[in-house]
Amino acid sequence: MNTTPVDIALEVTHEQELRRTVLRMAAGEPIRVLDADDPTAVVRRHFRFSLTDLVRRLYGPLQKPHSRDFTDVFLPERPADLTELPQILQATHQAGGTLLSGCTSDAPGLGALSVAYGSDKWASFHWYTQHYEHHFARYRDRPVRILEIGIGGYAGDLGGPSLKMWKRYFHRGLVFGLDLFDKSALNQPRLTALTGDQGDAAGLRELAERYGPFDIVIDDGSHENEHVRISFDALFPYVRPGGLYVIEDLQTAYWPRFGGTAGAETAPDTSVGLLKRLLDDLHHAEYDPKPDTPRTATQEQVIGVHTYHNIAFVEKGVNGESSIPAWMDDEAWKALGAITPEEGRELGASR
Repeated sequence: MNTTPVDIALEVTHEQELRRTVLRMAAGEPIRVLDADDPTAVVRRHFRFSLTDLVRRLYGPLQKPHSRDFTDVFLPERPADLTELPQILQATHQAGGTLLSGCTSDAPGLGALSVAYGSDKWASFHWYTQHYEHHFARYRDRPVRILEIGIGGYAGDLGGPSLKMWKRYFHRGLVFGLDLFDKSALNQPRLTALTGDQGDAAGLRELAERYGPFDIVIDDGSHENEHVRISFDALFPYVRPGGLYVIEDLQTAYWPRFGGTAGAETAPDTSVGLLKRLLDDLHHAEYDPKPDTPRTATQEQVIGVHTYHNIAFVEKGVNGESSIPAWMDDEAWKALGAITPEEGRELGASR
């Protein structure tokens, strides 16, 4: 802790220009910007960045910057009182670390961000963030567009913790939230709250035409099974190839009061029933391998369905893999040294 105030000079260069700012730093106090001619300034350390390197540190890919993309001068002048040198060394070291932390984009995990912003996606009713980390990591440094259905907030609470979490996580992204109620007071750079009904297919398409296409859509809305299906059918066409459609809180597929099915088997009109249908669509070439058969949009575009406890991720792309050639009969398999299913059953029965 640099309890002793330390003055540090931050210099930024671009072509032939140099801009110099002196910052006074002390633990527990706001950082002060000193006037250029402040007679009390005693600069203990100089940091110099090119503008390009500093911008890359702050807004580029979230990776540990090279330690030598800047120059520095540590304690350029001998302290007048050497008995103070130990404290000066420690305080200058701490203050330098603080400044460099501020000149570096950090990459906190979604679990920590969820707690920091008050989202319920981790360590409360749900444990979703590890799955989000797994599927979202490749998008983190991209200028993505994200739509989350459901902003949250009750009894005067504006809500929006998840939107703020996504904004921080996707540091180059644009985040849109959809809610039945006006939450526009949440609006800030890169975060926009929209008003609408996820059960209104036409309204969803109109929204997507205006603000999409999206790289990621997250359904954390009403969790009514009918709404889940309406939203998916309306918005999946507006997910970019290579993007994801996420459905949270699949437990309502088993809850009749949300339009679910009581018991161990869910009906086709539930969220889990939708995912089962998408699995069939993913494998359409296996049950209808004729190339001239008209395909549905999801048969053509769903390339992955990843399900976990109460959450699913649907990948969009080109589902163009064909089935095994229809002419591969028992004779062809034998030519490859394989056994037929009948031979396999006979072999198993003989053991």
